[in-house]
Amino acid sequence: MSDEPDAGTAAARSAVVAIVPVWNEAEVIGRVLDEVPRDVVDRVIVVDGGSSDGTPEIAARHGAEVVEQRRRGYGAACWEGARAAGEGILVFFDGDYSDPPAEIGRVIGPITRGEAELVLGSRDFRDAPGALPLHARLGNRAVARLIGVLTGRWLVDLPSFKAIRSERLALLDMREMTYGWTTEMIVKAARAELRIEQVPVAYRARGGGRSKVSGTVRGTVGAGYKLVTTAIRYARWRPDPTSG
Repeated sequence: MSDEPDAGTAAARSAVVAIVPVWNEAEVIGRVLDEVPRDVVDRVIVVDGGSSDGTPEIAARHGAEVVEQRRRGYGAACWEGARAAGEGILVFFDGDYSDPPAEIGRVIGPITRGEAELVLGSRDFRDAPGALPLHARLGNRAVARLIGVLTGRWLVDLPSFKAIRSERLALLDMREMTYGWTTEMIVKAARAELRIEQVPVAYRARGGGRSKVSGTVRGTVGAGYKLVTTAIRYARWRPDPTSG
């Protein structure tokens, strides 16, 4: 079965908007944007967190809408992008080359087919086993297991590559503006009884530079603490029954 809607429904389909948080990714952002499948994605929004290396200018030259991030934090970047996107299917992925944009069709597939409301692009490390340091992979797995204990939704990954409809994201009333953004989204989606699908996607090494989080043990520990506390904080959250 195809991951994209058929030609007869293409005109009626929801807009697909790619949201890419970046900070000093001039070395790779052009290559990342060139890989975005334009027959699947209607708009690409790059949210720049104050780059000093020309990243916004390169992104604009490669066809992206550039949004200036007004608050610090990964979650803040995602939220700025979602606000700029408006309505549609929102696809989030990193701009460091590790998330292959060519996988967007597979990630949004369960949503376009009506099979899921939140799709997680679970990272497949078989082609690049060293792309994510061991300490980061172990921490990720531990937090995913904690979310399973708290919500009953068992996950294999907490990926940056994910897709959700804009109205479902609004329902989740996102508050966490740092690295806990993905954890909050998943926990709240589980609490709201949204259908969550996990789709394996290829993962590869960064195209340049060093990760702002997993590049160091200290960064991983700090992010891990945020992920754990975020999962616990929202473990008993309930959606507002009066929300749209």
